[in-house]
Amino acid sequence: MDEILGQVLRSAVWERLDMLSELATRADAPSLLSVARSELPRLTEGWRSMLSAHEPDDRGNCPVCSTRWRQQKAPCSVWRAAYEHLVAGGLAPQPAARHALDPASLRPPRKLPAGVR
Repeated sequence: MDEILGQVLRSAVWERLDMLSELATRADAPSLLSVARSELPRLTEGWRSMLSAHEPDDRGNCPVCSTRWRQQKAPCSVWRAAYEHLVAGGLAPQPAARHALDPASLRPPRKLPAGVR
């Protein structure tokens, strides 16, 4: 049951992100303003909630990313991703995340013999 619920949750989140990306690229200005007003507070609250869970403990370890056998020093991957997407990459578009790409697109293009299309 947990596996099915997990898949449903993941699918719903990916669909929502796809819809927001589509709106950002294709919506007219009034629609975009309306979406921004409703979605930006939700997105910022989501980031804040996730980042607070990954706030380092008194030893400087991330309590979520650390395991019993391996401690993850801050900043963990969640904080690094937040910085990259919200601060460093804020002025320039970022390439799509690896999980969103088709595996074939990660390989260099095939070289075809001259004259072959």
